[in-house]
Amino acid sequence: MNGAHKYVLHEGAGMKKSDLTPVLVNIGFGNVVSVSKVVAIVTPGSAPMKRLREEAKKRGKLVDATEGRRTRSIIITDSDHVILSALQAETITQRFLEGKEPIAGEKE
Repeated sequence: MNGAHKYVLHEGAGMKKSDLTPVLVNIGFGNVVSVSKVVAIVTPGSAPMKRLREEAKKRGKLVDATEGRRTRSIIITDSDHVILSALQAETITQRFLEGKEPIAGEKE
């Protein structure tokens, strides 16, 4: 990591316009990803996605955030990392669109 961080001006309850915070979205089990780094959220069933997963593993760019559960979505980042999540792609997409930041202890 080069140390550069992208921040998004984010207004929320009790926040001032001058507050800069990274926008993070929960991808399951208390794991979060930066919204500005995500390129795609895809389902893992197709052969090309399975190849993508295996190639990322060989390159050392695979992040498994499933806590041992079945992979239901694959998140691809701008740094070419491939993140596995046990949440459905639709659920993560909805969180991105809503800007929802659920509490780490929330039921998945």
